[in-house]
Amino acid sequence: MFGAHTANMAEGGLPGARHLGYYRERARGGAAMIVVEPMPVHATAVLTRGNFLHSDDAVIPGFRAITDAVHADGAVVLHQMYHVGQHGDFDNSYQPAWSPSGLPSYHDADGSHQMSEAEIEESIEAYVQAAVRAQACGFDGVELFAAYHALIDQFWLPWSNRRTDRWGGSLENRLRFGREIMERTRTRVGDDFVIGLAVSIDPGVEVALDIDSLCEIVQWYDERQLMDYVTCGTGSYFSFDKIIPTYQWADKLGVPYAERLKAVVRHAKVQAESNVRTPENADYIIASGQADMVSIVRGQIADPYLASKALSGRGDEVRGCISCNQMCWGRRSRDYWISCLVNPSAGREWEWGGDTFERAVEPTTVLVVGGGPAGLEAARVAGERGHRVTLAEAGPELGGAFRLAGLQPRRSQITELIEWYERELERLDVRVLVNQPMSADDIESFGARHVVMATGSQPAGTGFQRQLALQAELPGVGHPNVCSVEDVLSFQARPGTRVVLLDDTGDWRGGGTAWFLAERGHQVTIVTPHPMVGFFIQRTAGDFALRSRLASLGTTWHTESAVLEWTGTAARVRSLLDASEHTVEADTLVLCTTNVAERAVIDELGEDRDDVYVVGDAAAPRLAVHAIYEGRLVGMSL
Repeated sequence: MFGAHTANMAEGGLPGARHLGYYRERARGGAAMIVVEPMPVHATAVLTRGNFLHSDDAVIPGFRAITDAVHADGAVVLHQMYHVGQHGDFDNSYQPAWSPSGLPSYHDADGSHQMSEAEIEESIEAYVQAAVRAQACGFDGVELFAAYHALIDQFWLPWSNRRTDRWGGSLENRLRFGREIMERTRTRVGDDFVIGLAVSIDPGVEVALDIDSLCEIVQWYDERQLMDYVTCGTGSYFSFDKIIPTYQWADKLGVPYAERLKAVVRHAKVQAESNVRTPENADYIIASGQADMVSIVRGQIADPYLASKALSGRGDEVRGCISCNQMCWGRRSRDYWISCLVNPSAGREWEWGGDTFERAVEPTTVLVVGGGPAGLEAARVAGERGHRVTLAEAGPELGGAFRLAGLQPRRSQITELIEWYERELERLDVRVLVNQPMSADDIESFGARHVVMATGSQPAGTGFQRQLALQAELPGVGHPNVCSVEDVLSFQARPGTRVVLLDDTGDWRGGGTAWFLAERGHQVTIVTPHPMVGFFIQRTAGDFALRSRLASLGTTWHTESAVLEWTGTAARVRSLLDASEHTVEADTLVLCTTNVAERAVIDELGEDRDDVYVVGDAAAPRLAVHAIYEGRLVGMSL
């Protein structure tokens, strides 16, 4: 199943071409069932800029186009219905958040409005009307959102339901809200319309439902045959990072809880979700009897043809999700429509025709210089289109700086992706040359019709910090015990026991390298201008787990600070808040600052030519997502 998730693609509240292309691609790719992203059921339920119009028949034509297309490709399609209760977002809803008992939001600093009996009835009817409208749109069913501490499970949980009327107190009273929604919906939509229930478990959070309580609730509903399936995820608004787990969390995170539910459910099907990344994960879950169904979301964002490839014995061709969250949750958290780092066609299927490529009308020769993510993607796509491609990499292995990132703790999914590229290039007969630096003369003599320059970037080596903009070079940067994160991860540098890591970028280059060093016994002190370590990792929901791990390893940090000088034995650190200074003694200074583009050969060759294309860090030093996107674009354009 391609489970529900907020793609955030609506325009003016209506599903359009972007939505249609996105879901149709996964149906074409073999997903058996698709649950379209949540529909807010009420004005107080609007949560994102890209939410659909609630309570409005204007959505029907757009959804009918989606359901017809998905059905034509053989998939069942449902629509999720949601309301997050006390955790609403006034910036998008312009309504007070409704909740059982008026408790504060865990989304922001707002309080919520305790619902009256009339408002409870209004909300129930809103769910029912949304389901009726979904049926009119051609959906085969609905999935009721009772996960992550949303409105339905806020009624379940005694902590958030402190009512003394018929909607609170006893178990039966607390379950009444969900029961009324399901019973009234069934009456209106008939027996052939699927009603699913999404739930979650958040272990380690004292106030959240524990698995025993969740089993009791789900069993109660199941005994009354109120839902056709239940799907179990992880995390909640109390502990957000487990909702869409990054690579820091174990695979199959939600499976043990689905297995517990399966032991008490007699009528409904049980689905496992949460960090089920691969077909192998799914096979194991089903074969072992832990669940009846499996939802793979990010895996099918990364490769929409995951299911069909696995079914046809081509599992090694599946492009794996690397659980980075940069473009799925990372874009959604900023209220943009979602995409994917490893698959830039996600969200652009309607423009690009999906994740497959038309053959070139006139195949020709292509030379790609540089085997990092931009070069790998450009070579792969050009090969898919039938061009005769040669990829020349100056180093002994493909991957560039991306491969170094894969050496950070728990990031082996990156190296697995590079291995996928290597298999694909072999399948496509792309000629790969390693240990093959290319000068401008070498490139000219090669004689390719198209040259893609993906030469990447190098550490600046200056120690420039954004908050000290007039200081072009850090005093003391020339000492021999100063190195870059690239030097550390490639083992070209041997840091001493005590390390100061200057993290000017606030992303995984700094945080992941600090983790790498700390796990090897180094005493790491991070100095960063940002208000927290992993500042730009916040958008992926991976920052708290990183800081927690660093703290457990004894790492310390100075936030909102800059390094004024490296003496060779210590860093002189200034607070950006009050200009106070202190000294941190250390054996090594590691620089995590913005790189500079590797342009020597490009400048010699000449960029302003119709046969030369510059992509990735060679164009501007950034992240892997930009490199893969630009590699895809140039590969499609040749």
